[in-house]
Amino acid sequence: MPIEWTGSIPDLLLRLDRDRPEPLRAQLERELREAIRTGRLAAGERLPSTRALAQGLGVSRGLVVDCFAQLQAEGYLVTRLGSATRVAPCAPVPPSPRAPVAAEPPRLAADFRPGVPDLASFPRNDWLWALREASRRLPDSRLGYVDPYGDADLRAVVSAYLGRVRGAVAEPDRLVVCSGFAQGYGLVLRVLGERGVRRVAVEDPGDSDQRLLAARAGLETVAVPVDEDGLDVAALAATDARAVVLTPAHQCPTGVALAPSRRQALVAWARERDATIIEDDYDAEFRYDRDPVGSLQGLAPGHVAALGTVSKALAPALRLGWILCPPHLAAAVAAEKHLADRGSPGLDQLALALLMRSGRYDRHLRRMRASYARRRDALVTALARHAPGVELRGLAAGFHAVARLPEAVAEEEVVAAARERSVGLYGMSGYRSGRQLVGPHGRAELVLGFGNLREDAVARGVEAVADLLHAR
Repeated sequence: MPIEWTGSIPDLLLRLDRDRPEPLRAQLERELREAIRTGRLAAGERLPSTRALAQGLGVSRGLVVDCFAQLQAEGYLVTRLGSATRVAPCAPVPPSPRAPVAAEPPRLAADFRPGVPDLASFPRNDWLWALREASRRLPDSRLGYVDPYGDADLRAVVSAYLGRVRGAVAEPDRLVVCSGFAQGYGLVLRVLGERGVRRVAVEDPGDSDQRLLAARAGLETVAVPVDEDGLDVAALAATDARAVVLTPAHQCPTGVALAPSRRQALVAWARERDATIIEDDYDAEFRYDRDPVGSLQGLAPGHVAALGTVSKALAPALRLGWILCPPHLAAAVAAEKHLADRGSPGLDQLALALLMRSGRYDRHLRRMRASYARRRDALVTALARHAPGVELRGLAAGFHAVARLPEAVAEEEVVAAARERSVGLYGMSGYRSGRQLVGPHGRAELVLGFGNLREDAVARGVEAVADLLHAR
């Protein structure tokens, strides 16, 4: 389907060489034929008016009129009274080899993909209000390149928010705005690498992207096991890593919180080894059993780089996050950010600051916390009814849970069979460093995300695959 340009008629790149002996009209006819044959002008697409094209090319309008008439006679163009000249629907276009277009994956009736928030609940009206206010208030001087640290208003608001809600020790001059966790993590790793760090510890199971991003920054990774109390700090201390990345508030993917004793041991490890803790504040806003667990950064602000984003709170598409840096890393991380992309979008930063300052951000979080709690309850109820042999863990926070399957139930078979029933299930093996199909307890596990599923879809999805979750 051709693009329907709105407003003024689009420009058209055509080359005429007045030094060539070939007449200009012949050149114009050839250029237009070639544009149609190669697909630069698609069937049904409109051309500029004869007057506009003649003016743009610096030729007479009569020459363009004659050219259009010739191409119409040849079947390349169609012209109707009172309408623009367009490329003919059946214009001769010889076949040309093109890369095959990848077919879209089939739409799933229920997709339990972890880590995806409720995209339909994005507060569009509030965000539009914030963008309008930001556009109205933004002085001309702030339409240039932004401060490498990020917009001053946003850093002030986020710092106050982290101190109020997450118990962090936050100052605006130590906060760097970034484009989500992946960029923030990469910036910190590059700075650490420049300062001699060669190995970073990662959680096992954990996000596999953390290992890939470390490799791109030139660092090796060491997998450290996670148990019911979170990261095994004794196992960490047995490595020679001088940095560790972890999700202490709600571990990804097991859902456990780092135990208080482990928190103290981790901070002691960092101080003794002069190491850096990279804290991924993964979906910490959504906790159901008690108040949110405080940020690890509040215990050791000189050794923790705390990364947060609005990807789970609002939507991943916004690509906005922050790094609360230890004092000795802030300037270097800001310099890396400046080299990476000259700063995150300034208008969006100011809009987010306005959204948070107005109270609309907190109101949205309260609404979504209640919504996710209902979906979590729907998952618990559906599994208890249709697959009582499945043990659920990691339900205290976030919008995913871990389903421990009965013995003799194979992860790969369940995932494949569920896909045939249009239900997306995701195995724990994708998070383990060795891709083991069973955990240390000898049973397969699924990571069930319910953030982007309504309660009725959660129930239908579980019912559709319930028989697959039973030992046979």
